[in-house]
Amino acid sequence: MSHTVRFAPQALAQLDTIEDYILHAGSPRTAARYVEAIVSYCESLATFPHRGMQRDDLLPGLRITNYRHSAVIAFLVDDEAKSVSIIGVFYGGQDYEAVLPDLSDG
Repeated sequence: MSHTVRFAPQALAQLDTIEDYILHAGSPRTAARYVEAIVSYCESLATFPHRGMQRDDLLPGLRITNYRHSAVIAFLVDDEAKSVSIIGVFYGGQDYEAVLPDLSDG
């Protein structure tokens, strides 16, 4: 069964930041392609929502997966509502463990 994938506002902001970073370091086309690929990967969680590693130690129900070893995607799965909530996209070794508890507060 398929789930609906939703992006939290902070995850969308993080994707914009990643795109801006790559844009200034490379090219607009590369930046857009990379972010589109991350979004597509996140959307694929609709079919297989329980992939990745469970990290209840950071946030109850949290799951973490990687995209091409350069981005960490943090998400929550609600099987009852059949939804996946992308709560964070962390690029280039950012300390997601320090940030995630703060994201859950607001």
